[in-house]
Amino acid sequence: MSELSQLSPQPLWDIFAKICSIPHPSYHEEQLAEHILSWAKEKGLHVERDLVGNILIRKPATAGMENRKAVVLQAHLDMVPQKNNDTVHDFTKDPIQPYIDGEWVKARGTTLGADNGIGMASALAVLADETVAHGPLEVLLTMTEEAGMDGAFGLQAGWLQADILINTDSEEEGEIYMGCAGGIDFISTLPLQREAVPAGYETYKLTIKGLKGGHSGAEIHLGLGNANKLLARFLFAHAAELDARLIDLNGGTLRNAIPREGSAIVAVPADKAAQFKDLAAKFLSILQNELGAVEKNTTVLVEATTTDKAALTAKSRDAFINLLNAMPNGVIRNSDAVKGVVETSLNVGVVSMTDESAEIICLIRSLIDSGKDYVVGMLEALGQLAGAQSVAKGSYPGWQPDADSPVMGLVRETYQKLFNKTPNIMVIHAGLECGLFKKPYPEMDMVSIGPTITGPHSPDEQVHIASVGQYWILLTELLKAIPAK
Repeated sequence: MSELSQLSPQPLWDIFAKICSIPHPSYHEEQLAEHILSWAKEKGLHVERDLVGNILIRKPATAGMENRKAVVLQAHLDMVPQKNNDTVHDFTKDPIQPYIDGEWVKARGTTLGADNGIGMASALAVLADETVAHGPLEVLLTMTEEAGMDGAFGLQAGWLQADILINTDSEEEGEIYMGCAGGIDFISTLPLQREAVPAGYETYKLTIKGLKGGHSGAEIHLGLGNANKLLARFLFAHAAELDARLIDLNGGTLRNAIPREGSAIVAVPADKAAQFKDLAAKFLSILQNELGAVEKNTTVLVEATTTDKAALTAKSRDAFINLLNAMPNGVIRNSDAVKGVVETSLNVGVVSMTDESAEIICLIRSLIDSGKDYVVGMLEALGQLAGAQSVAKGSYPGWQPDADSPVMGLVRETYQKLFNKTPNIMVIHAGLECGLFKKPYPEMDMVSIGPTITGPHSPDEQVHIASVGQYWILLTELLKAIPAK
């Protein structure tokens, strides 16, 4: 038995513990999907999959509630795979190791997968718990949300029978979400020229690590450090004066996670090695001064290394460093329509290098399509100046807020009645699948709720235990209160 079994509501936490035990990073959800299919069949529930792998489970209404509007509870199957650099973990094979730390559940050295495992567990717990009263019920579990919303893109009209969709992917108890940002991936590919490292050079690995990282939408306004941008900043300032030869640079692992660490392989003349180390130490002091309020554990390391690879020519080095350093990152504009919410942002998420080219992958988010277009245009212009090839792809729409949504009003009313306080009605600067669901199901009334999760998309991810209990009470009371057709 998992130690989570001592928590309440027990059925939800037991199911979440089981989800943690089955590897399910993006593109590797099949083992978990098969488990859920078998689980649903054992319970005598109707279950099926569509062409893209989404799972749909149906449960008849509780006796006497057959005339209520049908509801679909929705979550996604995959989780973001992020780990600390000193953690040995294969997300495709190893289970997540959750543990209780005071008021929170965390994972040992990795993301927890509470995003969206708690939502998934709550939907399955509703199916399993015969004491929960509800009308006609569906549970929709979508594929590969975190890496491109593949399941939501593939959802076909006519498959769902519900009138109301409750998305379980929000991350703040006491907030009801009625809208979200859309997004688009942007990839810059810069051709590189290389030459042999001159004689008399020493090779070092420059690493920036210890940054918090996190969700590139929900936490983009916090001013966190981006390892890719910090590496570019250092190299732009000092590569020429050191006569440094750049051999390699890699940072970040996911476009939707703020990069926590990155490293560059650099060769410098032996007589400038001490200066290089001194500049790196000074850069750490600068970062501690600038970012110390939000980044407590920033580290800048210089370690001697060896490599047989050739270095970039000075022209290629400068083109690449200039491009990466000039790329905007973070909040571009705050919303006028929704106070306190970011309108448009981007995350310089992944930088990698081969012998022939460097690739920079960004995720752009905006509440409005023109905001996405504006940032795409900026990045295309930079690419043209640097001689890079640019591709924008995987665009997905935002979820337009509906102030007159009946289900949103019902959630607000139910929350107020249960907890004697008014919830916040919010728009989130992150991608929820609701915007995509509106295309095949334009008339469906949608709302998003969830417990408090902090640090999603990073190894600091944790879920607040008490908020899960409150979320469960809200969800089950909401199902009971759904009106007749």
